[in-house]
Amino acid sequence: MSKINNANEFIRRSKEKLKQMYRLKYHLMGEYGWINDPNGFVHFKDNYHLFYQHYPYDAAWGPMHWGHAVSKDLIKWTYLPVALAPDKDYDKDGCFSGSAIEKDGNLYLIYTGHIYTKKEKNDDYKQVQNMAISVDGITFEKYERNPIIDVAQIPDKASKKDFRDPRVFKIDNTYYLLIGSNDEHGIGQALMYKSTDLVKWEFVNILLNGNESTGINWECPDIVRFDDRDILFVSAQYMRPNGIYFKNTHSSIYFIGKLNVDEGKFAYTDYYLVDYGFDFYAPQTTVDKHGRVIMIAWMNMWETDLVTNRLGHNWAGAMTLPREVIKIGEEIYFKPISEIVKYRKNEYSLQDIELNGEVDLETNGICYEIDAEFEPQDAYEFGVKVFKGKCEETVLSYNCRERLFTFNRERSGIGPKGERKAEVDLIDGRLRLSIFVDVSSVEVFINGGKKVMTGRVYPDSQSVNISLFSNGLCKVVNFKKWDIE
Repeated sequence: MSKINNANEFIRRSKEKLKQMYRLKYHLMGEYGWINDPNGFVHFKDNYHLFYQHYPYDAAWGPMHWGHAVSKDLIKWTYLPVALAPDKDYDKDGCFSGSAIEKDGNLYLIYTGHIYTKKEKNDDYKQVQNMAISVDGITFEKYERNPIIDVAQIPDKASKKDFRDPRVFKIDNTYYLLIGSNDEHGIGQALMYKSTDLVKWEFVNILLNGNESTGINWECPDIVRFDDRDILFVSAQYMRPNGIYFKNTHSSIYFIGKLNVDEGKFAYTDYYLVDYGFDFYAPQTTVDKHGRVIMIAWMNMWETDLVTNRLGHNWAGAMTLPREVIKIGEEIYFKPISEIVKYRKNEYSLQDIELNGEVDLETNGICYEIDAEFEPQDAYEFGVKVFKGKCEETVLSYNCRERLFTFNRERSGIGPKGERKAEVDLIDGRLRLSIFVDVSSVEVFINGGKKVMTGRVYPDSQSVNISLFSNGLCKVVNFKKWDIE
């Protein structure tokens, strides 16, 4: 039996062993076992396809496969068979991350093959780029002449082993590939290749070098092109903390600038965090048939306590709510996809409430959306508490004096602790929040998606209440809450 068939059969036999306590309701998880990076995110033959790094045999990282799910609306997903398994010499120790593109009606996956070069399977490895092709978008055949980019095509001044996560895109009649790398001296960088047929690739240039502050290695490069700006995304390993920012082990950042495809260079003006919370990594985008740029990311973080693995729940990892990437003026906004609206039920609404102190609301839950608008008046701090119980709460607050929004999970349950902060300005004297709560996740879109904060939390089953609070007089202009079903 093939490795793919083995994986699919194991999942089929094992998935009844899943423990449901922290399973999310409207976010994609693996059917069983471990998942991390989103891969091959594409709109193909009237479906959104999302592949993901997957180890089906355990709720811990292992030799990477590609899991696969499809959706009509990016909310409700259907699992398909495992798409790739590590079964060739060029990918024997893992089918690492990559991307997808449609060509001549077929779906092409381009991915990294991971190969350990010593029996000990330590830090001695090499990575090559491979391709697999499908007619139906379900069953894939690996290209007979893999790898399509071998170690010999790695340029000077680039790591000879960290060479991964190809992101393919097309401009006019040319295909381009971005690959994550470093300069072998602790500075992350992205490389660019080009091809006319997806088979023969030519190195163009080192697209962008980082610096001592932007991480020792770059993973999962991605690019979004607007009319007058290009946005380069990278997932930067071990960025240096800078004040309140870059506190996670790894950070996903974006550079605003301009891509010169002829020279293979990206000139930028500045860079920013994609998400200011705890659990967001390896984002990948696609452009759908409506022309929207949609992003999704892994909603966990390396080197943190993965609770469902520790507790033996037989699964770990989830994807974020998909977000639309929008350019407004000179700024980039991330907004929750509009399709979520059709899953709203049981609206709860408040208007023009004066708040000073804390008020428990006459609604609760573990799977819902909140849309709230606050006018602080003379309050110096105000906010929302979710997953509130006898001894637990997840606190989302705004400090008017410091202009800081805080996501605090110190008392959120049995998972990782801490807080994350982001500088936020009121708009016309008000703060607007869109909050998405789903069993063990919280995502907060601030002021229409100008900033976003994401975190996993693991509360007790009795921590289901919601409260509003204010230190000083605050007006709750609008507050709406819907169950998401």
